Amino acid sequence: MSIQDIRTAFQTARSRGLRAREAAEAIGVSEGAAIAAHQGAVNAPLHAAALKPDWLGLLQSLEACGPLMALTRNETVVHEKTGVYQKVSASGHVGLALGEHIDLRLFFHQWHAGFAVTEALKSGPGTAPPSLQFFDRHGVAVHKIFVREQTDLAAWLQVIAQHTGTQPARDFVPRTAPAVAAPQPAPDAAAFAAAWGAMTDTHQFFPLLKQFGIERQQGFHLVEGRYTHRVQTGAVRGLLMEAAFDGTPIMVFVGSPGCIQIHTGAVLRIEPMETQGKTWLNVLDPGFNLHLREDLIQDVWVVEKPTSDGVVTSVEAFDAQGELMAMFFGARKPGQSELAAWRHIVSHLQATGQPHDPVAA
Repeated sequence: MSIQDIRTAFQTARSRGLRAREAAEAIGVSEGAAIAAHQGAVNAPLHAAALKPDWLGLLQSLEACGPLMALTRNETVVHEKTGVYQKVSASGHVGLALGEHIDLRLFFHQWHAGFAVTEALKSGPGTAPPSLQFFDRHGVAVHKIFVREQTDLAAWLQVIAQHTGTQPARDFVPRTAPAVAAPQPAPDAAAFAAAWGAMTDTHQFFPLLKQFGIERQQGFHLVEGRYTHRVQTGAVRGLLMEAAFDGTPIMVFVGSPGCIQIHTGAVLRIEPMETQGKTWLNVLDPGFNLHLREDLIQDVWVVEKPTSDGVVTSVEAFDAQGELMAMFFGARKPGQSELAAWRHIVSHLQATGQPHDPVAA
């Protein structure tokens, strides 16, 4: 497709009410490619200006803008959080944002291209909020930032002016199916369980998986019944409902290829919704929205990790492809023990029993 063909087809899809990601899929291109095609567009509903690839400097400059909405999503979950980009730092290609409300883990090696985007919509509210949108090399969005009513627009425009300019074209490459891994010897379950039990910090978990050459759920299976327990797929709805009812503050982690976004605090308004054959589990709170495809949950695990502060328990949801959808914890800071109220919620999830396993039946 030519650039003009992409622009025309994308805007036609958008005018039907499709979100940008869905519109790009509908015309057979990645979202990043669809946005990139609008660079230099004149008299078009959407305009994109390429951002200089100084991702750290750009994010640090956003503090002057005041409240913004951070959006990170994967295939099945959207996480939206409003706040100020503060305490942004990096070591190599790994960055952090540790503001009061915007809490991010950033993997800049996945940030391939970024654009300042403005769009006038032919359906819906009329004009989409101005945004910054970042994509990996496959054109998959890794993070987006939107203007809110409280944003300092003069500061926002100054940031855009400082971080846009003529940039080399950023091509996107289609995603390919992962190569079939060669058969590996079965991991030593006893050694893995012993290493799991020796953890003193939750951040030791990823190196542990790498050490044994296994993926996340494979590790869960190896220690199932001791440190991990499968629960019903309705557990995510159950924990959100119970946390909202009793006011237990929780942490909600959602990741893209280039960012993990975290909410810490109470959840109040939990609204499941069925539309067009899809079941969404929504948190609709001031400053925090979560939209999770509940019908795509395949497995939910309760996971216990030993730390120097005691056991830290997470509830982790996976889709049918084995991809991590979201993780939930009780709110805590390093050096603090896990909330008793969170453990109470988790105990209720485990009391509902394990899901039916047709293989074992």
